[in-house]
Amino acid sequence: MTDPGPVSVCMATFNGERHVRQQVESILAELAPDDELVIVDDASTDSTLQVVRGLGDPRIRVLENPTNLGYAATFERALTAAVGRDLFLADQDDVWPAGRVAVMRAALRSGSVVAGNVAVLDGPDRLRGPFGNPDWRLRAADSDRRLGNLLRLAASNMPYYGSAMAVRRDALDLALPFPPSAKELHDAWLALIGIATGSLVHVEQRVVLRRVHEANVTGRVRSPGKVLRGRLLFLRMVLEAWRRARSRGVSRPDRA
Repeated sequence: MTDPGPVSVCMATFNGERHVRQQVESILAELAPDDELVIVDDASTDSTLQVVRGLGDPRIRVLENPTNLGYAATFERALTAAVGRDLFLADQDDVWPAGRVAVMRAALRSGSVVAGNVAVLDGPDRLRGPFGNPDWRLRAADSDRRLGNLLRLAASNMPYYGSAMAVRRDALDLALPFPPSAKELHDAWLALIGIATGSLVHVEQRVVLRRVHEANVTGRVRSPGKVLRGRLLFLRMVLEAWRRARSRGVSRPDRA
């Protein structure tokens, strides 16, 4: 079997001293000796960097933003700096279950963008959806339903969490640099690249144990003005994703 090459895990941190150690340890348990964890710290003012560096693991590579750039720009820097063939995104405060890397790497052989499901840490083995869905999850059979996935994503009814995603290096040729419209929606942007190119794969396994707390960036209630702004940014992202796909000749026919 051909060696699939090294894995890079890309993490953005900001004032995450409370939970980052548990998350980093769960990630390192999934990595081989030649893999790496690229942590870009977004100008933390607490002891996040001391906690991370105190682990003393040579697979950890730390970069520091001189000023706070926001989480999307910080993830972009981590993806740009990573050297692996397969790249995983990770939030600072979740926990990875055993077997995540193997499951998602297998899926990356058939698609360049992979999204998995999420469970709640110390809670139910499911995630409640925004419209009352008791078990909000991705289904493998829907992977290539491009139009349906796009419409549900536009309605904020697709659980594409960046922390539950992985991409092949060839996807970065289209995804980077992030467009200005992806400033707050980098996970949706990566999903759109997969949808636009017909290379998105859903895996049904729960690949992240999501820690729910008061500081979560996603899941907050937004004002009507921010909702409208988000919809406009999303439309711009859709147009840009399809433009990039067409420019590379990698767009594929839709299946509803």
